[in-house]
Amino acid sequence: MANVAGIPVWRELGASARNGREAVEAHPLAIVGAGPVGLALALDLGRRGQRVLVLSRLDFIAAGSKAICFSKRSLDIFDRLGVGQALVDQGVTWNVGKVFWGAGAEPIYQFDVLPVKDQQRPGFINLQQYHVEACLIDALQRLPNVELRWGHTVTAVAADGDGVDIAVQAPGDDYRIRAQWLVACDGSRSSVRDGLGLDFEGRVFEDNFLIADIRMRGEHPAERWFWFDPPFNPGQSALMHKQPDGVWRLDFQLGWDIDRAAAVKPDNVERYVRAMLGPQVEFSREWYSLYTFQCRRMQRFVHGRVLFAGDSAHLVSPFGARGCNGGLADADNLGWKLDRVLRGQAGTGLLDSYDFEAVLTADENIAHSSRSTDFMTPKCAASRAYRDAVLELAREHAFARPLVNSGRLSTAVSYPHSPLNSADADGDDWDGGVAPGSPALDAPLGAGWLLRALGDRFVLLADGWRGEAPDGVELLDLGERADLQALRARYALRPGSAYLIRPDHYVCARWRRPDRAAVAAALARAQGRPQ
Repeated sequence: MANVAGIPVWRELGASARNGREAVEAHPLAIVGAGPVGLALALDLGRRGQRVLVLSRLDFIAAGSKAICFSKRSLDIFDRLGVGQALVDQGVTWNVGKVFWGAGAEPIYQFDVLPVKDQQRPGFINLQQYHVEACLIDALQRLPNVELRWGHTVTAVAADGDGVDIAVQAPGDDYRIRAQWLVACDGSRSSVRDGLGLDFEGRVFEDNFLIADIRMRGEHPAERWFWFDPPFNPGQSALMHKQPDGVWRLDFQLGWDIDRAAAVKPDNVERYVRAMLGPQVEFSREWYSLYTFQCRRMQRFVHGRVLFAGDSAHLVSPFGARGCNGGLADADNLGWKLDRVLRGQAGTGLLDSYDFEAVLTADENIAHSSRSTDFMTPKCAASRAYRDAVLELAREHAFARPLVNSGRLSTAVSYPHSPLNSADADGDDWDGGVAPGSPALDAPLGAGWLLRALGDRFVLLADGWRGEAPDGVELLDLGERADLQALRARYALRPGSAYLIRPDHYVCARWRRPDRAAVAAALARAQGRPQ
């Protein structure tokens, strides 16, 4: 596997040449960074008809130890972007996680990451990040209004009240861009964040973890296996995930006081691998690397005309798969809002709701990741005694199992106090259903699925609507169809009820006895329009 500046190369793309040689280019929107978050945001806005420029300092798709676990919520987002089925077809589907402790060959318990059944997508797929990026790039290359520039490095950024000045360096070509908006999706070492003198706040954990991506033929099932204190890594933890193409992700906790350079030497890594898998297993190296847990974020994600998403805005430990999935939630949240601002359909205040909701998502992910790390890596005798007592109880007692924390797996975050929500006027009259600020649940819809039918616009989901729906919202009326009882039960619908659902599939209002005026007012609030 080739390397460029220490980064493994999966697919060469080559540096992009500009059309024209203007010293200063004008663009409505520039996205810096071409990982899954930047590409997904570009695809969302490109499909909405916006003109988008994506700048990547790399001129290749990177390989190596990156994201592999994509949650159901992310798969729903990919479906809305038109690439969900292609990714599911490539990925390894799984819904079951197993937790082991000590030398026991049987798990102390297992769990299901998709407790609500009858949804189109599984709880997770495992798929190497480079496959996801390649799929998103293929989709973007079919959009004439999106331009991808490879090997173009942002060297300086300056923002004012009307836009952003961006200095770019490319092979044999230095130039400047004046953009109305800039979205930084350029990762944990964001040049945009550094250029604006901004930084993270938060916590770095004193522990090191080894990732060994290996290629082998194995009979292990497509499940998440996690070990506390296994005999092959005593006193520490380990994790195993199956990926496509015969690749497996193995994680080993190493502790804090280690020789980091020696830890990734093949002989030392393979000692851990053989201890886990057995001496007779044949395997080959894909990529070995070390990482340290970090749970940090920027104080704000919106800085005037510069917006931050993904790892450029927040960092979490990888256990729980909250990093890339959290970044995709950012892109999903931001895309429709920025589209409305660019069209002049909403003021810039709508983007304050992105800051509110994305910060809330980051804080929840950071809290879960911090608790996972504290449980997995107890730093004192009392913490270890508590952890071991919980594991012992979990063997036989269901009440203890939620206390076991091997990395709470990524799920969509709710925003009960979002400024885009309308008050739950009939809150006392709802026994179940999906509350305002929560993501819509998928359900069978005849021969199809509800989330597919919602698409990427505002939808009024009604169970018997009289009259016309307000302008700017599409009516999806269940009418008197008798085949939709599962959907009605999931939303606690009864005749006359209705939900207002945002383009990112979040519920922003619901009523038992709605009228056109109430729906119009809630729609205006959710769209960032004066009421």
